[in-house]
Amino acid sequence: MASKDQTPNNAPDTEKTSEPAADAAGSAVAASTGAAAGTTAAPTGSPTPAAPPAAPARPVAAPGRMPRWLPKAMVLALALYACFQLGSWAFHQLIGLLINILIAFFLALAVEPAVGRMAARGMRRGLATFLVFLGVLVVSVGFVVLLGSMLAGQIVDMVEDIPKYLDSLINWINHTFHTELSRVAVQDSLLRSDWLRQYVENSASGVLDVSATVLGGLFKLLTIFLFSFYFAADGPRLRRALCSVLPPAKQAEVLRAWEIAVDKTGGYLYSRGLMALASGVSHYILLEFLGVPYAPALAVWVGLVSQFLPTIGTYLAGALPMLIAFTVAPWYALWVLAFVVVYQQFENYLLQPKLTARTVDIHPAVAFGSVVAGTALLGAVGALIAIPAVATLQAFLGAYVKRYAVTEDPRVHGHRRHGEMVLARLQRALRTGRDQAPPEDGA
Repeated sequence: MASKDQTPNNAPDTEKTSEPAADAAGSAVAASTGAAAGTTAAPTGSPTPAAPPAAPARPVAAPGRMPRWLPKAMVLALALYACFQLGSWAFHQLIGLLINILIAFFLALAVEPAVGRMAARGMRRGLATFLVFLGVLVVSVGFVVLLGSMLAGQIVDMVEDIPKYLDSLINWINHTFHTELSRVAVQDSLLRSDWLRQYVENSASGVLDVSATVLGGLFKLLTIFLFSFYFAADGPRLRRALCSVLPPAKQAEVLRAWEIAVDKTGGYLYSRGLMALASGVSHYILLEFLGVPYAPALAVWVGLVSQFLPTIGTYLAGALPMLIAFTVAPWYALWVLAFVVVYQQFENYLLQPKLTARTVDIHPAVAFGSVVAGTALLGAVGALIAIPAVATLQAFLGAYVKRYAVTEDPRVHGHRRHGEMVLARLQRALRTGRDQAPPEDGA
């Protein structure tokens, strides 16, 4: 009875206990099933994760609208063009002053050795520069006055002797070409010619232009002397100011270039003065021997022009003595031309190398090319300063060029060994015979 009563009482408890277990088992099976299926479903009641913020959209330029950088670029281009035009205009306006400063700089380099010696003996540099320039001015003015007075007297004599020269020229033309010219007819044709009347009118109207040119030349000469005086007197200060903005290594190079420029420029003027003296004396002896009038003035003309216009100056200076010699006798002009050509070769290959061996030793072809280039760039000023400038540049760059001993090969001196030439000819003959031989029958 007791067992019967207990069995029904325990049954409901067992059922109540099995229900939570079944629920837990179902939950585990559902979780495992969901994991196996790859679902990411969040449990009920859990918060949903927020989506990432979207990137802001870039503004799209409207079609046909100007980019923002274009106005700035246009303004910058216009500003650069305006600066270029302004600089070009200023350079063309100041080109005359710049050329004067360049001439003054080379003149200061030429007098630097004399000023330096006087300053080394205790004299103030300004006073030494003044004395040197005063001496140069006195010598130049005295030379011009003496030459001008001599030329003036001889020009007057030449004008008075024009009829005699004209008679001799007309007689030679009549005798050579069998013509019948007369001096009176030639003079009348010249005096009544239109070109002479026009020349007189232009000369009368150009008096003011000549006066302005003379005043402008005097002002330019004064400017050159003032700048050269300041460059020579304040040479050490100028070098210190230039070196103060450079590193020590560059300072040594600048000072070395300055010293080379001083040596080459002074040596150039010294050697040219000696060669001008030799050329003038030589041509004076020739002209006196031929009996050509105005020999002293012509000799001075040839000496100056031939040396300060190198290589081509000799031929240009020889034109005037040839013309005067032609009035004396036509064959004398040929003698003067032959002497000018021979003396030019003597000067280029014997005299000039000895005088310029330690100063401006440059090849005659290089000297001619530098004069032509200087004339094309700066005119007569470029022709005067071309050679010392090229000599300075050559000496400065020569220190950085490594040189080697030349091999003792005959080909260096322009000729080959006789045996090598014979062997080369034999090989050439054999090669030519092999090429021209007929093919064999079995070939």
